[in-house]
Amino acid sequence: MEILRVENLCKTYGKGEAKVDALKDVSFSLAKGEFAAVVGESGSGKSTLLNCIGALDTPTSGSISIDGQNLFSMKEEKRTIFRRRNIGFIFQSFQLVPELNVEQNIIFPLLLDYRKPDPAEVEEILDLLGLTERRHHLPSQLSGGQQQRVAIGRALITKPKLILADEPTGNLDSKNSQDVMDMLINASRRFQQTILMITHNHNLTASVDRVFRVSDGVLTDLGGTTNEKLS
Repeated sequence: MEILRVENLCKTYGKGEAKVDALKDVSFSLAKGEFAAVVGESGSGKSTLLNCIGALDTPTSGSISIDGQNLFSMKEEKRTIFRRRNIGFIFQSFQLVPELNVEQNIIFPLLLDYRKPDPAEVEEILDLLGLTERRHHLPSQLSGGQQQRVAIGRALITKPKLILADEPTGNLDSKNSQDVMDMLINASRRFQQTILMITHNHNLTASVDRVFRVSDGVLTDLGGTTNEKLS
C-alpha cells in the first residue's frame, strides 16, 4: 500500500540571477511501513524536500500525495487539518512544551484536535519508548535522549500516515543517537509506520529500508543500505 508519492517536485527560490533551484524534478514513493533516510550535504535540498512534503513550504511545481490525497490541491484550511491528522513531525530541537510532563506532551496533539487519548495506546507508547517511569517528569528533568523519545511518542500518538524526522539525533551523543534510531525502527516495525528521516549521520542508515541521496537538488534512490553506496 502506497503512503507517499512525490512526482516531478521542483522548488525554486528567488528570481533572475538570484534564482536557486533547491529541488529539481524529484520523484519517489514510499509504501506503508517503509523507513527511508535522506542524506546529503548542507544546502543540498534535503530540508526543503522534507518541508514541502510536510506542507511547511509550497513547491514551485509537481505534486505530493499522502495516502492518495494531493496536498496542494487542497484549500489551505483543509490542508492544515489534513497535515495535523496525517503527518507526524520529529525535530532535532525536540520542541516539547516545558510546562507539560512526559505523558501530557505525548497526548498534546490529540487534545489540540479535540480527540480523547486511548489509555491503552498511551501505555503502549510509554512502554515502547522506556518512559513509563518518567511519565510525570517535566522536559527539564529529562536527558536529551529521553526528550527525543517523548517527541517520538508525540509523533506516534495520532497514528499518522507518515512521520517526518528532521535530524532527530542531531543534538545527541552517539549512544543516545543509536538508542533513538533503534526506537524509530521498532516503531516502524511494530506499528507499520512509514517514516522519512533526514540525517547527516550515515552510520544511522544501516538498518533502514531505503536510502536517498540529495545533491544540488537532485534525488538519487540508493535502494538498500550499504556504507559503500554512501561513500
